[in-house]
Amino acid sequence: MIELSAAQVAAATGGRLVAGPEVRVTGSVVIDSREVVAGGLFVAIAGEHVDGHEYAAQAVAAGAALVLAERELDVPCVVVADVQDALGRLAAHVLAALRAAGDLRVVAVTGSVGKTTTKDLLGALLRPEGPTVVPAGSFNNEIGLPLTVLRADAATRYLVLEMGASGIGHLTYLTQIAPPDVAAVLVVGHAHLGEFGGIEGVAQAKGEIVSGLVPGGTAVLNADDLRVVAMRDLTDGPVVTYGTIPAADVRAEDVATGREGHASMTLRLREADGTERRAPLTLGLVGEHHVTNALAAASVALQVGVSFEDVVARLDGVGAASPHRMHVVERPDGVTVIDDSYNANPDSMRAALRSLAVMAGRDRRSVAVLGEMRELGDDSRVEHDALGRLAVRLNVKLLVVVGEGAYHVHEGAQQEGSWGDEVVFVPDVETASALLRDELRAGDVVLVKASNGSGLWRLGDELVGAGAGA
Repeated sequence: MIELSAAQVAAATGGRLVAGPEVRVTGSVVIDSREVVAGGLFVAIAGEHVDGHEYAAQAVAAGAALVLAERELDVPCVVVADVQDALGRLAAHVLAALRAAGDLRVVAVTGSVGKTTTKDLLGALLRPEGPTVVPAGSFNNEIGLPLTVLRADAATRYLVLEMGASGIGHLTYLTQIAPPDVAAVLVVGHAHLGEFGGIEGVAQAKGEIVSGLVPGGTAVLNADDLRVVAMRDLTDGPVVTYGTIPAADVRAEDVATGREGHASMTLRLREADGTERRAPLTLGLVGEHHVTNALAAASVALQVGVSFEDVVARLDGVGAASPHRMHVVERPDGVTVIDDSYNANPDSMRAALRSLAVMAGRDRRSVAVLGEMRELGDDSRVEHDALGRLAVRLNVKLLVVVGEGAYHVHEGAQQEGSWGDEVVFVPDVETASALLRDELRAGDVVLVKASNGSGLWRLGDELVGAGAGA
């Protein structure tokens, strides 16, 4: 973050200063006292389980110069009415100052699936061009996004932001903090349906990123998704489309997926003068669904000045950068693990199951370990049931359903015709772990996938770790 005095922090956040005028913030902004660096700002957020105010003294002892808090403390602090709101205000202030002082470009991505992979791809495309800030993990909400913005400094050339929403108005809030120069929308899907009230609500919420562009900012829209491409009506600025249809400005042709699950394509760019450029590339990511993410990242990079040749060279062979997202590990014991356990919704579940089927082929046993997809509202039973049926149609050899929240996956598989030991329901991660220790054998390809809150990521870690220690 740029250096600020305690008085400047107070002015930016609308807070009351309880510190001497000599106090200056010279380090990073954190919400975890264990991550404090000398001269940093500790933001005391009162969470559901932990109240950051209780760790303020510890943070200052570790080197924090100042604390942002909702009550007066016995340490140098700025007292505000709402710490979360103040964090957003501070990020907006810093970003405005950076934009006024230099050539900083803000690029953002949203969508029901693929956000984290796409921001990771953008990092790979933009870092060679200059200093680039990319969110850690999935820092895409009202806390994570400001923290990402506050990592930028005077040297930063590109600020990559992932913007998530679980309700109407969420992206409007995030774009008020950091209006993008270029914003990409991936897919309007079935994530968080219970929060949005239906698929049209999802489309409305995702469209807020387009409405929140800086004046004259560029919208990068998925031409393969009618709800996404319709968002062109939300902006008067330039619109660039990507997809697999002939009308797309940036297009993937001749898409094919090899046995290892990597998608190959011919990337085609239609220039403004009508000429076209083409080049072949193969992604290191697993799953054909990542073609959409790669096209979005390529389109954004092209809009901020990365050459077509560099886009192709940097995308070719690029793999996963974030944990628990189609992370493939070939264990020494002959078991292949596909750890996609960070999150799940109906669209990403279907894509992962299809990738499993491709990688297993006809000569390896496919094993799907699936947990609950959360926040689906009234559609939960239907969507889980449909997932079980799809697993049967894809000829998944062993389906392990974990937890009561996912029970209807088991039910759907049985209704579709799975019987005997082909589908197993277990109550928790520990039972699933014990089952797989006995069941997995050389040659198996096992997918682990569920919403993060189900805790199935612990099984992903265990399965991958077992391979490392074998």
